[in-house]
Amino acid sequence: MDSGVKLYIERAENEVRLASAIFILSGSNELKEKTGARDDDTFYSGAISHAYYAIFYAAKAILLNKGIKTSSPEIHRKTFEAFRKELVNNGELDVELLKIYKAMIIRAKYLLGLFDREKWKRGHFTYQTIAQANIIPAKESISNAQKFVKSIVQVLERT
Repeated sequence: MDSGVKLYIERAENEVRLASAIFILSGSNELKEKTGARDDDTFYSGAISHAYYAIFYAAKAILLNKGIKTSSPEIHRKTFEAFRKELVNNGELDVELLKIYKAMIIRAKYLLGLFDREKWKRGHFTYQTIAQANIIPAKESISNAQKFVKSIVQVLERT
């Protein structure tokens, strides 16, 4: 695996772990006390953001593995579009995922849907909703990020 690809994967996995840690912190008064947070503080919107970034960096990794780089401005839109165009629409990712999941087929369109939903949630729940209301979306975001990153890592290990 190329060192740049590996760095993106390491960052994606780190973002998943951070999202999980933030989620746990939000529900633990003991941890809140240790960190100086108030009992009524929650950080679920932060967990959503970090889960999204895990997906973003995993997408960057698989694109870079194909020699595709995205950059500013609009790096998130460009990365999403390149992922859709280069890996999903041409069917390439489905073929790799079918090899990995023989019995349980995860379609690339599903991964694209996760990416798109998490991109929307990052904006919506970070900027427009009170933090306490974000527990369910945060839990879902972490689960989505774990699935997405795991799938991308498995594809990359096969190449």
